[in-house]
Amino acid sequence: MIDLHCHILPGIDDGAKTLADSLEMARIAVDDGIHTLACTPHIYPGMYMNDGPGITLARARLQAELDERGIALKLVVGADVHLVPGLMDGLKSGRVPTLHGSRYFLLEPSHTTPPPHLEDSVFNLIASGYTPIVTHPERLSWVETHYPVFLKLIEQGAWMQVTAGALTGVFGKRAKYWGERFIGEGHTHLLATDAHSTGRRLPRLTEGLAVARRLVGDVEAGRLVGERADAVLRDLAPEGFGLTAKREPRGSMIGRWFSKAQPR
Repeated sequence: MIDLHCHILPGIDDGAKTLADSLEMARIAVDDGIHTLACTPHIYPGMYMNDGPGITLARARLQAELDERGIALKLVVGADVHLVPGLMDGLKSGRVPTLHGSRYFLLEPSHTTPPPHLEDSVFNLIASGYTPIVTHPERLSWVETHYPVFLKLIEQGAWMQVTAGALTGVFGKRAKYWGERFIGEGHTHLLATDAHSTGRRLPRLTEGLAVARRLVGDVEAGRLVGERADAVLRDLAPEGFGLTAKREPRGSMIGRWFSKAQPR
């Protein structure tokens, strides 16, 4: 499996605090069956002042530590990027790294407020040759009132990434509902850990993947952590790795959610 969203680099954001934390996260990931992992610290002006060269150096240092200890995990560069002025210039200059130097990058919207002109911003990024991967839409507080916006972003060419832990209830019933809905209705391209530690938010995909299998079947679930993630790292055109046909929620786990009042 491939995990394209993980805060494993030590001491540069709200993820791993120390090298020891990073090494233990790597061991957990390998034990879970993850062989390639993207180091994606936050880039947020005024809070997390990371940049492409610094992330590349930190990745190389951690990879050397993993290799020295025989931990069979390949690390690649990325970032968890906020939609702020100057993002386009940052991507073009390399100050904001894409995933493994590809056209794909992680785009993290505000958790509490819909970004102004979101659709226009995403359209401009796509028109410039980039493919934004919107991270954890299921966990955003405004998803209830803006769910159709995410579907429009997909139509424009953006990808969606759901967090594995959301499907297992780590982030509560509300995130679980929306995570199952995004996947069950066929609106999810990737499943990732968004791991930050060795505790509650650890780098494991298998439990969330099991939920995805029940929602969309083995083949499509496998694409969430395999084929599409590999396409990102190989910088293949997104058109060849689109979403499969939607499934009707009736009779599935998500169908049982739909039969109840939506959680708040």
